[in-house]
Amino acid sequence: MSGMFTTKGRYALRVMADLAVHDGWVPLGDVAERQGISRKYLEQVMALLAKAGYVRGQRGKGGGYRLTRDPADYTVGQILRACEGTLAPVSCLDCSNDEICPHTGSCQTMPFWLDLGRATSAYLDSKTLADVVAAGAAEAGEASEG
Repeated sequence: MSGMFTTKGRYALRVMADLAVHDGWVPLGDVAERQGISRKYLEQVMALLAKAGYVRGQRGKGGGYRLTRDPADYTVGQILRACEGTLAPVSCLDCSNDEICPHTGSCQTMPFWLDLGRATSAYLDSKTLADVVAAGAAEAGEASEG
């Protein structure tokens, strides 16, 4: 298993954290450079975040992107869902494609996957962008002290 989240979800969280620690309009090129993400790919991620209403963009000189609200007002779950679509741990729980798994009524593993999905969502929804930024700052501080 290579991971539960795609690069879009992971990059979305990194970009939101980057915007959270920079004031004003932040040029996309600056974010791309700091995060080591291609600008072209970052544009796709930003489009999803803007569609969700999490960031606002401004074109032209002095433009860029910024958060639409305080970092404490975004949950990690919200950010990931904006780019991932679903946080279901298995495809048979992903109801976004209007297909219901034919084994739902008889599947012995369904309760396990449901519990995992609930636990994952509860954890991701309990953490805010402010928590992510604070943990990253603490980690960076410890790394520079050592």
